[in-house]
Amino acid sequence: MELKQELIIVLDFGGQYNQLVARRVRENNVYCEIYSYKTPLEEIKKKNPKGIILTGGPDSCYLPDSATYSKELFELGVPVLGLCYGAQLMQHLLGGKVERANVREYGKIKLTVDKADSALFKDVPKESIVWMSHTDYISKLGEGFEITSHSADCPVASYENTAKNLYGIQFHPEVLHSEYGSVMLENFIKNVCKCECNWKMDAFVENSIKAIKEKVGNGKVLCALSGGVDSSVAAVMLSKAVGENLTCVFVDHGLLRKNEGDEVEAVFGPNGNYKLNFIRVNAADRFYSKLAGVSEPEKKRKIIGEEFIRVFEEEAKKIGKVDFLVQGTIYPDVVESGLGGESVVIKSHHNVGGLPDYVDFKEIIEPLRDLFKDEVRKAGLELGIPKHLVFRQPFPGPGLGIRIIGEVTAEKVKIVQDADAIYREEIDKAGLSQEINQYFAALTNMRSVGVMGDYRTYDYAIALRAVKTIDFMTAEAARLPWEVLEKVTNRIINEVDHVNRVLYDITSKPPGTIELE
Repeated sequence: MELKQELIIVLDFGGQYNQLVARRVRENNVYCEIYSYKTPLEEIKKKNPKGIILTGGPDSCYLPDSATYSKELFELGVPVLGLCYGAQLMQHLLGGKVERANVREYGKIKLTVDKADSALFKDVPKESIVWMSHTDYISKLGEGFEITSHSADCPVASYENTAKNLYGIQFHPEVLHSEYGSVMLENFIKNVCKCECNWKMDAFVENSIKAIKEKVGNGKVLCALSGGVDSSVAAVMLSKAVGENLTCVFVDHGLLRKNEGDEVEAVFGPNGNYKLNFIRVNAADRFYSKLAGVSEPEKKRKIIGEEFIRVFEEEAKKIGKVDFLVQGTIYPDVVESGLGGESVVIKSHHNVGGLPDYVDFKEIIEPLRDLFKDEVRKAGLELGIPKHLVFRQPFPGPGLGIRIIGEVTAEKVKIVQDADAIYREEIDKAGLSQEINQYFAALTNMRSVGVMGDYRTYDYAIALRAVKTIDFMTAEAARLPWEVLEKVTNRIINEVDHVNRVLYDITSKPPGTIELE
């Protein structure tokens, strides 16, 4: 596709920020893909990248079994930027020396630029704060390299070899803690790689619709629509391409947020704006009966996932033979499932790798496979999807089933739906919804004594969660204003039956997870 004529490759050495690096590149309107360090050099050459970025990694580059790469990478004539481990590995391979540091640098460190005319440091002040995370340091540079910045405990915080277009940065410019990190990455992309930065979302959407039209022709297409951002954007893209040749099956498992099933139907159903066949299956009772007596979180996840497949399978059989199956797979799904980069497989995804064997179809279509979540939202806006759906809060596949500690019942689902709706309404009213990356109410299994009016009660506690995160791998609890928490608490206790206590969870990730299950 012509959009991908400019490509920067991120070679992943197992660092935790590999996806973030790729996202930062794409923010500059340059297409970027992540590949494992095990990818053969020939394959990298065939991709004809404008630049290559080596990520961080968990090891010491001088150990015999550490992640490494062919020295020929640095002889391709393509600009290379090594970050953290990547910077150390470049030196280790090209005549420099990397050793264990006497002082481990971790966290916010003051950086001093030594070479103001370095291409990487254009519009970067002489002193700024950067995010360091390393136990080794570069004690000697290879021939042709020079130091461009340092910190108090790190003599080589960055370096360059301008003749060969090779650059190294010991810190992490991709994280927000590095004040001018995004400027440095932009400098590499524009000043060193000479990218034209023409990868735009409107063109991506237009080209994708055109490509789908050509591929599908008059074929029949089936899509499992959850109502989430990814599946909604995928469905609209297909609708624009093939119209009524698309059938969307929306399985309402009774574990959605308050009124959400009706909202999805209002957008995609017969009275909505899209040309497609919409089938809603109200299967709440079926899911509740399968979940009766089950309290273990992973078991609940498996039951909900399995039952979802069974319901979808039954509907697919009624439709009969289809040519294509649509999945809302996005780029992090691909990377985290071990099909893209090198980082540890985070979780198994139902929509990557494990293709359904129960639907009679020829081929799978994954129109969002190349996009990160923020890019999916941009695509949604380009497609004219309502804003409230595009910016819908992240929501787990098993829905409220995992936000209820203990057994799932219809009564408990109603409690958490009502509490969550109040919480979201007040966060919205306070103008905080765009500042928090994820927030929700969960129902704990704790019951305690309370006093309401003249009566003693023995009822449940609701836990509120709100986090700020860059990549959902790590997260901090949001510091919500006290008056907002107070108002939410008062409303929940007054308006939601069987709740007499509200708690606010301030655990970060790690050690906790973002979800409360």
